[in-house]
Amino acid sequence: MSIRPSEFPPPWSPADAISPPTDPVDERIDVGFLIVGAGPAGLAAAIRLGQLIEESPAIAERLGEVPVAVLEKGKAPGAHLLSGAVVNPRGLQRLFKGRKRIDEMPFYGEVHGESVLFLTRRRAVRIPTPPTMVNHRNYVASVSQLGRWLAEEAEELGVTILPETSAEQLLVDGGRVVGVRTGDRGRGRSGEELGNFEPGSDIAARVTILAEGTQGHLTGAALERFGLRGENPQVWALGVKEVWRVAKPLDQVIHTMGWPLRPAKKFREFGGSFVYPMGDDMVTIGMVVGLDYRDTELSVHDLLQELKTHPRITQILDGGERVQWGAKTIPEGGFVALPSRFHAPGLLLCGDGVGLVNVPALKGIHYAVESGRLAAEAAWRTLARGASMRSALASYDESLRESFIWRDLREVRNMRQAFGRGFYVGGALAGAMTGSKGRFPPGDWPTERDADQSLIRTDRAGSYPAADGKLVFDKLSSVFASGNRTRDDQPNHIRVQTKVPRELAELWAHMCPAQVYEVGEADGDGTVTVKLAPSNCVQCGAITAKGGRLTPPEGGSGPEYTVT
Repeated sequence: MSIRPSEFPPPWSPADAISPPTDPVDERIDVGFLIVGAGPAGLAAAIRLGQLIEESPAIAERLGEVPVAVLEKGKAPGAHLLSGAVVNPRGLQRLFKGRKRIDEMPFYGEVHGESVLFLTRRRAVRIPTPPTMVNHRNYVASVSQLGRWLAEEAEELGVTILPETSAEQLLVDGGRVVGVRTGDRGRGRSGEELGNFEPGSDIAARVTILAEGTQGHLTGAALERFGLRGENPQVWALGVKEVWRVAKPLDQVIHTMGWPLRPAKKFREFGGSFVYPMGDDMVTIGMVVGLDYRDTELSVHDLLQELKTHPRITQILDGGERVQWGAKTIPEGGFVALPSRFHAPGLLLCGDGVGLVNVPALKGIHYAVESGRLAAEAAWRTLARGASMRSALASYDESLRESFIWRDLREVRNMRQAFGRGFYVGGALAGAMTGSKGRFPPGDWPTERDADQSLIRTDRAGSYPAADGKLVFDKLSSVFASGNRTRDDQPNHIRVQTKVPRELAELWAHMCPAQVYEVGEADGDGTVTVKLAPSNCVQCGAITAKGGRLTPPEGGSGPEYTVT
């Protein structure tokens, strides 16, 4: 009997993340504009609002003592940000409009050379760089560092940033979003109040901008509550990366295809790796795999460890040491999985949370920045004399559809789906799609939910290399390298069924890069008990794609990335 993760949905409903305001009116925290998420999208929105306030101080007076507030669930801005990352500077240039030069931005340098390699177990064959992957005039960056820099720029413009603050519920009153409720702090494992307990608060705002990033908790609830979902489901990939200090500099960006992934259609293994230079003494290396894969023993973390044993990769890392590790999901549904609308009463949605990522180009940061800027301008239009709140927020959708984001994503709208037919067939179809700039095929190909893929079991785990603590690392040492400081006794923030078929429990255990899930004892009815270690979680979001639901933990929990 085939098992699908979607047959065992989590004990969670989007309605759990929606609530009317509960604090008395005089106890609510009032802000002008509220932004959830201090990533590139949220901070771009905050910066643009700060610029507009600077240009029109009289209008800004109507926004109160806190005109713009940003909630960040991590320890500090950047703590939960992870990406490759080679950044197209276009979005940042449009945001700062001459106020900042590229050489003032926290980049490691311009891309001056690149290669795409097709790997077998021992060989690396250079192939022509697909047009979508050309990185001329792009820049290598740490998105964590970029987030910290953007936060500093926002604060200089008067923006209030509240770190260690999780947004737990979207406040909806009379069919309109009026803000969010923040999560409690200082609860024990069973939900009891500890000595340092601090209750959450209702934060009320004129407009709320959700920029939560991939697998956004409130974004998912809003899409459901306001009927914003598009015709196709979103799909995701899981990326696991490491930052290394190396003995010799790398002079180019490298992408790989092929090994250690298997090309056969039955496995549905789509992805590849990247190796980017970070100055003269560091490189970042990562493995990205679509979460529509079927093998219960596939582990992206262990595939990355296996990749590092390839002679071409070992040569780069030889004599070096690992300094940081992290993991994150990436929305891959593209154009066909976008929401039907990006606004609702009192609400705007932007960035990775709504899937603004170009998978063939491996790019999303400049789309996040541009969408955040456009969202800010739409929110600002609500302040115009005689403005209609509805039409002002609806103008955000119009701006998105007229932007380079829309044009770019439309041209590659069917590429991700093509690779569900296997690597070689998918590659041939992708080539035709690139050559026709998306005109082939003429229609939209549907996506299939990651959780709807039936599971198979192989002996894949038997070929993963054993950890040696020098080149190859286990999951627990990797969690330590993420800077994770999650309190062991805080409430569980992961929603999964804990009695499931063995195949599904094994899938979760192998899939999770942070060793959160363990296959427990058999229950005698064909199921096993799933044991959880939530304090290991680095909030990558993979479980949400494969049958569970990640909800916000206590503010300040999770990884503390600095150079990812």
